[in-house]
Amino acid sequence: MTTTTAVTGTALAPIDEPLFSSDEHAALAGFLAGYSGLTRDAYTLDLRQYTSWCTLRGLHLFAARRVDIETFRGDMETAGRSRVTIARRLCTVAGFYRYAVEEDLLDHSPAAHVRRPRLDYESHATALDRNELGALLVAAGLGLAQEHALLSLLALNGLRISEALGADITAMGSERGHRTSPCCVRAARSSRSRSHHTRREVLTRPSAKGSTGRPSSAPTGNAWTGTAPAGPCAASPNVPGIAKPISPHTLRQAFITAALDAGVPLRDVQEAASHADPRTTMRYDRGRASLDRHATYVVAAYLAGAAR
Repeated sequence: MTTTTAVTGTALAPIDEPLFSSDEHAALAGFLAGYSGLTRDAYTLDLRQYTSWCTLRGLHLFAARRVDIETFRGDMETAGRSRVTIARRLCTVAGFYRYAVEEDLLDHSPAAHVRRPRLDYESHATALDRNELGALLVAAGLGLAQEHALLSLLALNGLRISEALGADITAMGSERGHRTSPCCVRAARSSRSRSHHTRREVLTRPSAKGSTGRPSSAPTGNAWTGTAPAGPCAASPNVPGIAKPISPHTLRQAFITAALDAGVPLRDVQEAASHADPRTTMRYDRGRASLDRHATYVVAAYLAGAAR
């Protein structure tokens, strides 16, 4: 008898009834094996939801048709899931079936033409403007060195909180005259080391790093972890004029918007933020609707110069 499995946590765990075949189990394990870290955790959660949905209906993964996956989408909508969650979950399911096809475990993907929700590419996250971000960094500089180091990595380098806490300060080096520090950057298939510009005077302060050579989070109840903040930034309540709740992603967003507002090319900002899709970076471009930046003016000036 084939052992039945479903995706739970970060591993494949047995379920009560024998449903999924050995090929289906191999496809689940093989697909997840290609990822690591937070990406693997997110895909595991998506597949756990999908395999549980299939199990409740007695549906084998490789027997699913397009109509079944469309029904899965409809059930998520009925349950009140956001469009972003539904789109990501369907993307994961499509990736799983695409993997099964590539491994000759399945003839064709039933998710190939499943319709996904239209997403709003406008960011509605809390935004810090130039003055607020500057005031926050000044206030952090007057506080604990480890908090200043962490905020600098988030706000001046655009790192994710897991990347900032994982940065190895002892490995700081120099590349073509620039101070750099390697850190683990989230990627689709695997983690890779990447050098980010850093503020040497902040990161090399003795109390800015722990025994591991990595910047420490606030040693208070407001400490941040590698996945989510336990509370608002410890420095933010002490900054006059800033009443907004500030999370690690708020500072990363502030870096992206500040770079775009300062005129850094979109492609360079996308690279600095390690976004796989440029549309993700464009969500933070507050001035992209400004007519002052319309390409018409640039093209007209360019052609006028050539006609002389």
